[in-house]
Amino acid sequence: MCEYAFNELCKPRPEWPGEEYAFLKDSGMLGFHRSLPGYEPTPLRELPALAFRLGLGAVLVKDESRRFGLKAFKALGASYAIYRFLKKKWHDRFQAPFTPESFRDPKALAALGSFTFCAATDGNHGRAVAWTAKMLGQKAVIYMPADSVPARVESIRGEGAEVVLLGGTFDDCVRRCAGDAAANGWQAISDTAYFGYREIPGWILLGYTTIFAELEGLLHGPMKIGVDAVILPAGVGGLAAAGAFYYAKHYGSKRPVLICVEPVSSDCFLESVRFGKGEPLPTRGRQTSIMAGLNCGVPSPLAWPIVRDAIPFFLAVSDKYAEQAMRRYNRPLGMDPRVVSGESGSSGLAALLALTNSDKLAGIRSKLPLNQNSRILLLNTEGDTDPENFQKIVQAE
Repeated sequence: MCEYAFNELCKPRPEWPGEEYAFLKDSGMLGFHRSLPGYEPTPLRELPALAFRLGLGAVLVKDESRRFGLKAFKALGASYAIYRFLKKKWHDRFQAPFTPESFRDPKALAALGSFTFCAATDGNHGRAVAWTAKMLGQKAVIYMPADSVPARVESIRGEGAEVVLLGGTFDDCVRRCAGDAAANGWQAISDTAYFGYREIPGWILLGYTTIFAELEGLLHGPMKIGVDAVILPAGVGGLAAAGAFYYAKHYGSKRPVLICVEPVSSDCFLESVRFGKGEPLPTRGRQTSIMAGLNCGVPSPLAWPIVRDAIPFFLAVSDKYAEQAMRRYNRPLGMDPRVVSGESGSSGLAALLALTNSDKLAGIRSKLPLNQNSRILLLNTEGDTDPENFQKIVQAE
């Protein structure tokens, strides 16, 4: 099953003026990440046999499954947001520079005092916040839906965080996290914005742009993009907005065709494009996809205008395609490299399999760059963050 929509509100040269989007002028994200222990750029993998099978020129995968040893890309956003939070605290208190080196300086951190960072998560973002807090010797409290996979819960506890399991959805966890942060004097590190809370989600979005900056000189150049289409997964929209902003900023109307993918049961961006008349809408789905990191019911109001203005095509896919994508990555064709990809991580390839094989989408393929010369960039956003289900899926026929 899949659903789709072309976005009539997409702009050739989108811009996001005004004070609320002034943060997009910031720079230095890649330099900050390079200063962290264990940093290395994640690999770009090419799958020529798969590209031939799908009738494409090239399939390229930015593989985030080993980022900082956390099996997901989320540390890029959490670490940069916490760095910017501490930098602002330092400047307000001491009116002095706070650099990436300060972020790792025990004396500087001691001068700032103790903090408790909290976040809502379906898994990967919470672990990233907990990992960053542990690196800094700070506390973390992470809120998760009660039906979260035990392996993801334990990976967060393994970073030294307290985990609070709640009945309800990810969005319920966001509300509880915000309320407890206000009541206890904690600092929420949320990747979705809400009323009165936009600054930190903006910093998280900027942190994710490192993924695309790492491709400069390798795939992207000032006069050559290197790909015809990029498939961007959307949960609350931070990563999709980061990619949309990056390509709009660097390539304007010549940017590759950007495709947003979601699960059919958590299709809040597709719902918004189809029926929102420019405004974000919640999903009408039950948020039950195995793509847990994308099980989000409402677009982040910070990410939504960026995604709306820069992405021309939206697609929602069923779990069937995610499972097929996981198996194809795990059992590659020909001499293609194996890619370890979890349920959410496989969403980009799931979208590509649907676009090239679904009878329902046959009539629109000619409207997208899906021919024998097309070069497609996918993001594998996570590895086997649920090892038990990963094995169950990839071993199935």
